Amino acid sequence: FIMRTFIKPWIPQCLRILRSPCRLFHGCNRLLTSQIISYYDSINQCKKELPEYFNFASDVLDEWSRLEKDGRQPVNPAFWWINDEGKEVKWSFEELGFLSRKTANILSEACGLQRGDRVIAVLPRVPEWWLLNVACMRTGIVFIPGTSQLTAKDLLYRLQASKAKCIITNDTLAPAVESIVSDCQFLKSKLIVAKGSRDGWLSFRELLAVTSADHQCVKTRSQDPMLIYFTSGSTGSPKMVLQSHSSYGIGFATSGRHWMNLTPSDVMWNTSDTGWVKSAWSSVFAPWICGSCVFVHNMPQFKPAVVGETLSRYPITVFCTAPTAYRMLVQHDLSSYKFTSLKHCLSGGEPLNPEVMAKWKIQTGLDIHEGYGQTETVTICANMKGMQIKPGSLGKAVPPYDVQIIDDHGAILPAGEEGNIGVRVQPTRPFCLFSEYLDNPEKTAASVCGNFYVTGDRGVMDEEGYVWFVGRDDDIINSSGYRIGPFEVESALIQHPAVVESAVVSSPDPIRGEVVKAFVVLAPAFVSHNPEELAHDLQQHVKKVTAPYKYPRKVEFVQDLPKTATGKIQRKVLRNKEWGR
Repeated sequence: FIMRTFIKPWIPQCLRILRSPCRLFHGCNRLLTSQIISYYDSINQCKKELPEYFNFASDVLDEWSRLEKDGRQPVNPAFWWINDEGKEVKWSFEELGFLSRKTANILSEACGLQRGDRVIAVLPRVPEWWLLNVACMRTGIVFIPGTSQLTAKDLLYRLQASKAKCIITNDTLAPAVESIVSDCQFLKSKLIVAKGSRDGWLSFRELLAVTSADHQCVKTRSQDPMLIYFTSGSTGSPKMVLQSHSSYGIGFATSGRHWMNLTPSDVMWNTSDTGWVKSAWSSVFAPWICGSCVFVHNMPQFKPAVVGETLSRYPITVFCTAPTAYRMLVQHDLSSYKFTSLKHCLSGGEPLNPEVMAKWKIQTGLDIHEGYGQTETVTICANMKGMQIKPGSLGKAVPPYDVQIIDDHGAILPAGEEGNIGVRVQPTRPFCLFSEYLDNPEKTAASVCGNFYVTGDRGVMDEEGYVWFVGRDDDIINSSGYRIGPFEVESALIQHPAVVESAVVSSPDPIRGEVVKAFVVLAPAFVSHNPEELAHDLQQHVKKVTAPYKYPRKVEFVQDLPKTATGKIQRKVLRNKEWGR
């Protein structure tokens, strides 16, 4: 049974369910499913109290499993995974429960972990990552995801800082772990997710085959620790952001329902790497609290053609990817594909250029609903369904957050004035805000200004409450007294046919102190053009499209831009190069 679940053959019956979503649950059960979603949504809307005890595995996933068993209809997959080699894994909520209980026993027994212990998991998009995520909830173990692009030095820092007792990875990263393990005094066990076994490592797949599925979920309080994410700030080493069982477990009910537009008949594909917080948002908590199917393609590299084919071939209804990916997709031109099931598109992680949204709409007929949040928060602002989309805007505040633009003293600024994007934490701190920066009380205290949590992002709010992103606090360029946000210059540049993407940073200038400099990746057709003439063309173009003082006085053409593992442009790297840091 276990191995069959792992390498499940194509199941036409399951496909039939997915293609006729209205038949998922018969009448009375449809009422129950909406009750689950409504209950958690109403907690976010401050209409119901946060429960004292909450566990996502027992209170959400096991509830969907019970409904699935009681329903007289075939089972809707909870999880659907594919890869480039044609392999496929499908689990119902019941199978997810069965396998995650086995995994919970592996962590407690073979790995010797107890409630409150911390485990680091550095895995690509493999089904086991989802089992480990749920197993940690069941056991009260704190889950710490990391991206597969971490180096031995990164792993050492994370193991030492978190005092993790177990590390879980694959055979690609196992040698890096082995090279630093002697410096990790807290590490008790190493678990490998691989086809074969490896000396000194416990084999996840071997253990799964023989471990019991009999496991009682621990009773966790809503505010007990569930997840730690390492997040890089503008200064110092990455900080540990602690999220509780309820913050991420309940905090995505409203954005799942009203921004992502999810229901139990939806299939959601989010392309994020497992090490990025967006994977927790859109590949775990939001879809599953709404009873939706989590769809995963284990793409090692982002390939526009593969994305186009996948959206055409599978009944994916909701799609979420990063702005960088949308830029690549519209360059690829999707007009030749037919996305028959797709009805709702999402973006997050960094701002999306209006030009890209317009091209996507022309090519697919669909809007992109942008959302905004941080590792420390759930969705802060979003373009929710039914709202008018203002291209380039982050949308409006998502309950329970009261979002305001504030000055450096915490005073609320009037509409149209630029300031810090803040989330009200007084008199009541929202339950779906991070608990603290672990072992860093100074940083935790510094994140609050007056009555607000300060995001570190600059923005403007219009008369209707829409928030417009200006830039990270440390990305803002101050030239001759003018404050210039990089995003608006980049959005102007991308409207020129020569520009595939760009990054705008400050560059030292003897007269103005600093000026706008654009690093530009050219479209293939423009690579052979005279660079001086092209730079001049781009400068004139920006002057026409936006306020002339924002135009880039310096332009440099590059092959590619430095990016994080999650595809965000690293302006800081370029800025430091400019300033010789």
